[in-house]
Order: sequence, then structure tokens, then C-alpha cells
Amino acid sequence: MSNEISHPEVLYKDSLPGGKHWSMRMRRGTSLRLIDKEGGANLGMLFYNPENLLERYNAPDTLKGQHTFKLTKGHCLYSDMGRIFCSITEDSLGWHDTVCGNSNRKIVDAKWGQKDYQKDRNDWLQNGNDAFLVEATKYGLGKRDLAANLNLFSCVAPDDEGNLTYQTNHSQAGDFVVLRFEMDTIVLLHTCPHPLNPATEYPFKPVEYQIFKSLEVGKDDLCKNACAENQRGFENNRLYYLGL
Repeated sequence: MSNEISHPEVLYKDSLPGGKHWSMRMRRGTSLRLIDKEGGANLGMLFYNPENLLERYNAPDTLKGQHTFKLTKGHCLYSDMGRIFCSITEDSLGWHDTVCGNSNRKIVDAKWGQKDYQKDRNDWLQNGNDAFLVEATKYGLGKRDLAANLNLFSCVAPDDEGNLTYQTNHSQAGDFVVLRFEMDTIVLLHTCPHPLNPATEYPFKPVEYQIFKSLEVGKDDLCKNACAENQRGFENNRLYYLGL
């Protein structure tokens, strides 16, 4: 296990309860460790460049550039301008979904019934789309700015015909993933259920997050050297911070 995981000086940590949302600005050179507290969590995430809000996470480029369907350790998460928001430096699971998108009010109402905050207070059922919109508004972003999102801790596997099946019991209590940020990044996140989750009751699953200083990116860095595309992505980041 790397020093980044074994002995990090945690600068800040907190837990996001199930069915809730939050956002933060992660600085270049810091890492975000995310931990499934109870098992069965889903963490929806979107990324934006705080210096240019038009630059945001691009799921298609992230997958096709690294020749993969799933995300895990060694992969990078790309913007739509060919730069890398963050790299996955540690992962206890080996599979995270970035193709199935987000839950919305219609999906949640159909699966788990209609509830609202005015009547049900903290027991109401939030959906991923509305959760992202609440956080996006804090930065002057809106509905048109939402892109295809990342779903950490969730696995959706295809069969030979291309049908997608949500894998229950994929993430267990204590499973984790670490994102090392290569750019200053606005991070939107929610703990609303994956849109394909077949649970009979709304899954309120919390996620803990920890922020700590990253180790330097060395010449032998796994994420940087995973493929030629990632080397170009890191070079794009270098040029960006040179002002070119």
C-alpha cells in the first residue's frame, strides 16, 4: 500500500450522508480519498475548471482515450479540453461506472415513491440530477452545464448482447478510491442512488471524504504512463499552467 494511503496527513475530513449533496474546490497537488462507510454506496461526481467554467468533465473522452469501459487505478479523468482534472491513484474495487448517468425525479419516484422535504423533512428522497443542480447553482452553473457524470463505487457490467446489469454488493464497507488532482477543480458530488439500482428501499448510503497533500508525480507514475494519451494529457496540463 502506498505512503499516500498509509500515512497521509489529513487536512480535512467529513462524511456525506446518503441521499445528500456537496461541492468543494480541490487544489492542484491535493488528493481526495473517498470511503464507502457501509457498503452499497454510489457517489455521483462532476468536475469543472474554476478559471473557465466552460471546461468540464468529459466521460466519452475519458473512456475512449484510455481504451476502457470501466475506471480504476491508473486511469485519468479528462476535461473536454484534453486536460486531466484528476488521476485515480488508489482503488480497492477495480471498477467504477461512468456510462449510465444520473438518477432524476421520475426514476426515484417510480422506484421508491414520492416524498418531499416539506412533508418528510430529512427522510425525503433526493435524486442525482436535482442534487447536482443545487450545487451547480452555487457557481453560476445551471441545467445546460450538467454533463455525463461519474458514479464511484458502482459497477454496471455488459453481457455479450450489450445489455447492462447493475452489480449488487459490488462495494463493501471500507472500500475506497483516491483521486489525485492535477488541476484546480470544482467538484460536485452526491450520494443519491445509481439510476439502475434495483433496491426495494431507497439506499441511504454515506461516503466519507478526506483531503490530503499529494505525493509528487514521478517519472514512473502509473497514471501518467498508463498510455500515450495520458502522457499527452499531463503535457497539456503542464502547458496550461505555463500559460500557453
